[in-house]
Amino acid sequence: MLTGSYDLVLVLISLAVAILASYTALDLAGRVTTAKGSAVPLWICGGAVSMGIGIWSMHFIGMLAFSLPIPLGYDLSITLLSLAIAILASGFALWLVSQAQMPQWHWLLGALAMGAGISSMHYLGMHALLLQPGIEYDPLLFGLSLLIAVAASAAALWIAFRLRQHSPYVRVLRAGAAVIMGLAIVGMHYTGMAAANFPLDSFCGAANSGLDNTWLASLIIIVSLAVLTIALLTSVLDARLETRMAVLNSTLAEVNLELTELALHDNLTKLPNRLLLEDRIQQSIHKVSRNGGHFALMFMDLDGFKPVNDAYGHHVGDLLLHEVGLRLRERLRAQDTLARVGGDEFVLLAELREPSDAVNVAEQIVSLVSQSFQVGEHELRVSTSVGIALYPGDGANQQELLMNADAAMYHAKGAGKNGYSFFEASMNTNARNQLQLLNDLRSGLEREEFCLHYQPKFDAVNGRPVGAEALLRWQHPERGLVPPSEFIGLAEKTGLIIPIGDWVLQQACRQMRQWYEQGHHDWRVAVNLSALQFCHAGLVDSVAHALAKYELPANCLTLEITETTAMSDADASLQVLKQLAEMGVDLSIDDFGTGYSSLLYLKRLPANELKIDRGFVRDLVHDGDDAAIVSAIVALGQALNLRIVAEGVETRQQQDFLTKLGCNSLQGFLLGHPLPADQFMQAIISAASTDVVVG
Repeated sequence: MLTGSYDLVLVLISLAVAILASYTALDLAGRVTTAKGSAVPLWICGGAVSMGIGIWSMHFIGMLAFSLPIPLGYDLSITLLSLAIAILASGFALWLVSQAQMPQWHWLLGALAMGAGISSMHYLGMHALLLQPGIEYDPLLFGLSLLIAVAASAAALWIAFRLRQHSPYVRVLRAGAAVIMGLAIVGMHYTGMAAANFPLDSFCGAANSGLDNTWLASLIIIVSLAVLTIALLTSVLDARLETRMAVLNSTLAEVNLELTELALHDNLTKLPNRLLLEDRIQQSIHKVSRNGGHFALMFMDLDGFKPVNDAYGHHVGDLLLHEVGLRLRERLRAQDTLARVGGDEFVLLAELREPSDAVNVAEQIVSLVSQSFQVGEHELRVSTSVGIALYPGDGANQQELLMNADAAMYHAKGAGKNGYSFFEASMNTNARNQLQLLNDLRSGLEREEFCLHYQPKFDAVNGRPVGAEALLRWQHPERGLVPPSEFIGLAEKTGLIIPIGDWVLQQACRQMRQWYEQGHHDWRVAVNLSALQFCHAGLVDSVAHALAKYELPANCLTLEITETTAMSDADASLQVLKQLAEMGVDLSIDDFGTGYSSLLYLKRLPANELKIDRGFVRDLVHDGDDAAIVSAIVALGQALNLRIVAEGVETRQQQDFLTKLGCNSLQGFLLGHPLPADQFMQAIISAASTDVVVG
C-alpha cells in the first residue's frame, strides 16, 4: 500500500475552518429563528450556502493536507457535486432547527439525513481523485466514520436548537459548542481518511485533467474564510440592527402610549377628557342597542368653587379639583367612566340595571362631594349640582345626552344647588336651542358667516387714532347679527373657539396689513385670546403664521389675555408669553383688577400694556373706591413701564379723569362704536375732518 503523509499546518487550518463554520452555523440558526416573513427563506438559503461552503472547505483542506508519493488532482464535476451536497445538508439542518418544535423522532431522522449528507460529501470528494485501482476502505474505520458523522450531526442539531434564542452568555456558549462540533467534524473526516488504503500500483486519473492541488489549498482557504466571515458579520450586524429596532419600537410604543394618554385624559386630574368620554358614550349606546339595558349620564358642576378659587388662588383651586376627581374615582364602580370636561365640570357615565338606580348613584355623588376636603393647610367645602340624562329616553346620541344632562344640571342649580335633577321634556327647549346653536356655529364657521368689527383706540392726550380692537360678530342667516356673549361660551365648551380664534387672528392681520399699506405704521390691531386658545399648543405657531402670511411687523399686533387667564397657571403663561414677546408681538393684560393677581408674577410677565376693566371706568367719577382702584392701576402700570388703556369710556368726565391720571389710550362708545372695516375708516376720516368723536 502507498503510504500517505499530512501537512500539519493545513490540518490545523482545517480544524480552525471547522470551528469557524460551526460557530457560523449556530449563529445563523439563531438568525433564522428570529427572522419573520419573507426573510426566513432568504436567511435559510444564504445560511446554507455559507455553512455548506464552510463544512466542505474544512473537508477539502483536510484532503489537500494529505499527500501520496504520486501526482494528485481532483475532478471538477465530482468536486462541485460534493460541495452541492454540503450546501443541501446545511440548508436541511437550518430548516429543521428553525421549526417551533423539534420532536425526538424529527431530531433522530434529521441526524441520520445530515450524517448521510456529510458522509456522502466526504467520500464523494475522495472519489474525485479518480484513483486506479480504486481506494480500498477498512470496514471498521469506514463504519466508525459514518457513526461519527451521524453522532456529530445529532449533537450539532441539538446544540443549534437549544442555543438559537438570545439569552445571557449565548455567544460564549456558542463558542464552546463550536469547538466541540468542529472537533467532531474533523474527527469524522480524519477517521474516514484513516479508513482509506491506496494500492502500490495506484495512479490518479484526475492528475492531469482535474484541479491542481498546488494552488487549490490557498484558494479554498481564502474563499471559505471570506464567505464565513461575511456570513458571520452579516448575521451579527443584522442581529444588532434588529435589537436596536426592537428598542426603538418599544420606545415608540411607550411614546405613543403617553401621547394617547395626554390626548384622551385631563392633564390636571388624569381623568378621561371630553374626547374619551364621547367615545365611551358611543360604545355604551351600541352596547345597550345590542344587548339591552340602561345607562345614565350625570353632569356635575361644583357649587362654591369660584369663591374658593378667588379666595385662595388658582393653585389651591386646581388641587381641590384633583381631590374631587380622586374621591369620586375611588368610590365609584370600575365599569363606570368619570371624566372632567372643563373647569369645575365633571361627567359620570354609569351603567344601570334599572333607570331608578340612577337615584342611588346621584345621591352618592352629592354626599361624597359635600364632605370636606383637606387641601394643604386648608379645609375646604364645596357641593355639587347633578343633572341626569338616561339612555334610552333622553337623547339619541352622545351630543344630545350631554346637552340634556347639562340642561338638567342647570335646573338643579336653579332649584337650590347641592342636589340632582333628572332631565325632563320641559328643559328640552334650552337644550335643543343649545344643540341647534352648536350646529349653526359649526356651519357658520364652514360658511364664513363670521365677521370682525373694529372699535377704535385713541391717544388720550392728542386724540389721534392709535389702532383698533377686533371684535367678533356672527352674521347668522336667520338670527341676524349675534353678539359674542351668546356663542363664545358654547364655542369654549366644545373647542370650536380654536378654529374660530385662528380665523379672527388671520382676518385681523389681513386688515392691519391694509391699514399699514395706507400709511398707518404706528397703529396696532388688538385681538382677544380666550382661555382655551391661550392654553392651546399651536397658539405661537398660529400667530407666527398669520404675521408671516400678511408680511406684518409683529409690533402691529396686540394680543389681549384676561388677568385671570394669565394667572391661572402663571409659570406656563410666562413661557407662552415669553415666546410671543420674543417674536415682537405686543401683549396686553385685559380686564385688569377684576381677577386674582400676584404682583410677583405680574412683574415677570413680558406684557406691554394693562387694560383697565370697564367696570371700574363706569362709576369712577361718582364712586371714590373705583377712582382709587383706577388710580392705583395707573400708578402700578407706570411703575412697571407699561402702557395703560382704559375701555368703556362713555362720558367726557370719564375721558378727562382718565387722561389726567396718565392713561395712554382710551376706547369706548364716547369715542367710537365697533364698526365693519370699511365704515370704521370712514368714521376715522370723518372724525379727523370734523374733530369730533367717532360713532
